[in-house]
Amino acid sequence: MSAQWQYQIRIDLDDRVSDLVRLHPENEAIKPLREILSKHQAKMTCQLDAFTAYVAETEANGDKDDPLYRWTKATIEDPAKIEKYRKSFTLYIDGDAVYPKEKADALETDLQPLVSGGLVTRMSKHDTNPANNPHPPARYQRQASGKGTE
Repeated sequence: MSAQWQYQIRIDLDDRVSDLVRLHPENEAIKPLREILSKHQAKMTCQLDAFTAYVAETEANGDKDDPLYRWTKATIEDPAKIEKYRKSFTLYIDGDAVYPKEKADALETDLQPLVSGGLVTRMSKHDTNPANNPHPPARYQRQASGKGTE
């Protein structure tokens, strides 16, 4: 039996819309986006905010040797990446970060007019297949001796 992958939709917004979503989510300018998300029981999380929360949680738990932590920490300390990820949002359906393809496809279809209309600057669909997902670069990996490769 082959693996059944789960999916996730991510969207990018322009600077103005990103700021509205993060600071004034009830603003009328983003009403079409809110309506589509509501129809699909979906919510948005800013990737920069999620990365920052992950780093804080990892630091609180004392697991700073994790390659994903080191990579994420470097990301939120890089001004260019801050700019990129503050405009990028992960869409959760029913509180889940990944969901069946049918749900992802339906959400993607309903969001497409917002991409064409300019409210959303970019949309992508990702799956949970490990072969399709990035892994921390070698410079964030540590050898068994505890010495970094950076």
